[in-house]
Amino acid sequence: MEAPTSDGGRLRQRATYASVGVALTLIVAKLAAYLVTESVSILSSLIDSSTDLMASVVTLLAVRHALRPADSAHRYGHGKAEALAALAQAAFIGGSAAFLAIEAVRRVITPQPVTQGAIGIAVMVLSIVLTAGLVTYQRHVVARTGSVAIGADRLHYAGDLLMNSAVIAALLLTAWTGVSAIDPLFGLGIAAFLLHGARGVAMAALNVLMDRELPEAERTRIAALVAAHPGAKGMHDLRTRSTGTGVFIELHLELDPTINVVQAHDITDAVEHELRAAFPNAEVIIHQEPAGLVDERLDNRIAGASQD
Repeated sequence: MEAPTSDGGRLRQRATYASVGVALTLIVAKLAAYLVTESVSILSSLIDSSTDLMASVVTLLAVRHALRPADSAHRYGHGKAEALAALAQAAFIGGSAAFLAIEAVRRVITPQPVTQGAIGIAVMVLSIVLTAGLVTYQRHVVARTGSVAIGADRLHYAGDLLMNSAVIAALLLTAWTGVSAIDPLFGLGIAAFLLHGARGVAMAALNVLMDRELPEAERTRIAALVAAHPGAKGMHDLRTRSTGTGVFIELHLELDPTINVVQAHDITDAVEHELRAAFPNAEVIIHQEPAGLVDERLDNRIAGASQD
């Protein structure tokens, strides 16, 4: 699996440092803006940035741990630490949404005027610029490494872009209409959006922790790569799972029963090489079997990559 000194490992670590730096900067700016404006919408964004910081710190520590190589106690590596970090992020997001909803309801019942809206808008614009830059970099890192923790962090910050735009809209509408209830109502909408995002992050993390099979398209791609080798007579018992930092691919490769061990080894090596080229972070395990063998796994034989 990927070592901490690899290019992918360095990209992951830089992405976590960038995430923590952006969250710290935005917390300071939004706290100052909230103290001046007392806007619930800005408070919602401040709370979200605070949870961003906690989640980013957890992600930083988890990525550092996940990149440790496999050892005698963890033969499959430490990649699931990333999924645990993503699950923690979902908890942070859900908690912040609940707190925001309570505060928004209180302000709906007891409206308070929003002051110095221009300052709040300026801070939100700064937030959008910094967050857009971070999301762009995180997208690059996820594309290169497939990190589930950084992917969850990216989804969270991508949601922040929409949320910050909603805060600006709330401040403008409140200033134009003079209706104080608009601000907390937007806060309630943002809380609902955060809960939706938390659910998506939690599901993605649980898929990794529960060893869910790779998507059907990926399994079909694996089967096609195996079938493309002229020495492969078939395959069955394909099993796949994500580790958070990579994937595991296990299959039974059917070979001509008349070839010798060296030929079987060469064919298997070639198939494994093709799979590793298509899935750079994959750990591939292939069991060789003579084609035509009838055993209890016959019902599991697959011509494609159908998933149960």
